[in-house]
Amino acid sequence: MAAKESGTKTSAQQLITDALAAATLPVTVLVRETYQANLRWANNQLTTNGQMHGRELTVISFAEVTGGTAAGVISRQAGDDHDVAGQVAAAERSARASAAAEDAAEPLPAGEPGGDFDEPPAGTDIEVFTAVAPALGEAFRQAGDEGRLLFGFAEHLVTTSYLATGDGQRRRSVLRSGKIELNAKTADLTASAWVGAATADFTDVDVPGLAAEVNQRLGWHANPVELPPGRYETILPPGAIADLMIYAYWTAGARAAEEGRSVYSDKQGGTRIGQRLSELPITLASDPAEPGIECDPFVITGSSGENSSVFDNGMPLSRTAWVKDGTLNELVRTRAWAARSASGRPAVAEIDNLIMDAGGTATIEEMIAGTERGLLLTCLWYIREVDPQTLLLTGLTRDGVYLIENGKITGAVNNFRFNESPVDLLSRISEVGRAEKTLCREWNDWFTRTIMPPVRVPDFNMSTVSQAR
Repeated sequence: MAAKESGTKTSAQQLITDALAAATLPVTVLVRETYQANLRWANNQLTTNGQMHGRELTVISFAEVTGGTAAGVISRQAGDDHDVAGQVAAAERSARASAAAEDAAEPLPAGEPGGDFDEPPAGTDIEVFTAVAPALGEAFRQAGDEGRLLFGFAEHLVTTSYLATGDGQRRRSVLRSGKIELNAKTADLTASAWVGAATADFTDVDVPGLAAEVNQRLGWHANPVELPPGRYETILPPGAIADLMIYAYWTAGARAAEEGRSVYSDKQGGTRIGQRLSELPITLASDPAEPGIECDPFVITGSSGENSSVFDNGMPLSRTAWVKDGTLNELVRTRAWAARSASGRPAVAEIDNLIMDAGGTATIEEMIAGTERGLLLTCLWYIREVDPQTLLLTGLTRDGVYLIENGKITGAVNNFRFNESPVDLLSRISEVGRAEKTLCREWNDWFTRTIMPPVRVPDFNMSTVSQAR
């Protein structure tokens, strides 16, 4: 969808031209232009809708200082009256006053300018929900007739990023992110269930299907079951395992592993690359071109951290298998760390999607049907790290833990606090189903592009009973 009238007359390209012209130091300029549309509903009726537009200009100046190269980064919202030259001057002052950057690296080659760099930003507006809104209305009517309440929201963001450098890099990328969440509650608010879906454009969102699924889950609450803490055979749907694998991915940095600070560190020194994490042929990969979860194909960052660097802006991204057929295959590595590391391995940047697959074909319904007694754990929340050396995480269950008996759901179970390491889970997963595009619950404000399978864990650790309802 083309951008709608935003009220700004100065183009992203003109901001970049002005910033490059004002620069007296080597510079990288980023412009992120974002259009957003959203719907919200509660108690079976739409409550708000809206659309927004914003544009951020980031100037990254590089100065030669004692001991190496320093970077000064200034990011600001940029309207028509924005003082571009003033922002560039501020970034240059910051660079000159900073110490040499630990993540400094040689400039990337400019390459051929992106053919679409001069194109306007892509956009979205409330019309993206043209098919969704009427379907929601029907879901509200049905829920009201049957004594249920529906809450939730839908959101669509389209961000166009422009990257330019003083030595000739010119790149553009469009990132489309969408999600819809449905929370169903009983009329007395004593029980709730949740479902969600990720989408790039809402043309593939099945609102009747989501409503039927959340209503089915809410119906299971008619038979409450109290269980004690313990280790239970547990089936995790794609969204639940996504929350755990995303955290395993976010902590998969080569530097921390090589310095002995992470679950990916080898006790004898170095990393666990090449070691088996699972006897199953599980692959965890990221690919900017993966159909349905496409993301930026080059590095775009306005800040440096242990696993990212402003010096790497524009670095091309391609498919990377982090775990391949059950074996740890790669870790995230900036260009600066790759140059310093004794491993001799190349720079590998973070990619904004995650795919887990092991060639399984079973649906979650088939996995439930094959369970004599166990739990279906639909949602995790309030996940926190306990121990980086083992990546032990703790968190709570939410909006639905269900008892499986003789292949059928027979009731809803009380909530638990869990303690699990996603890396350790890889070694204990006993079955992997069919991978599909999904939406996680805990991390979906930051990470919406995942393809995950349902999995079976024979001994998931429900450490204590939670009083949360």
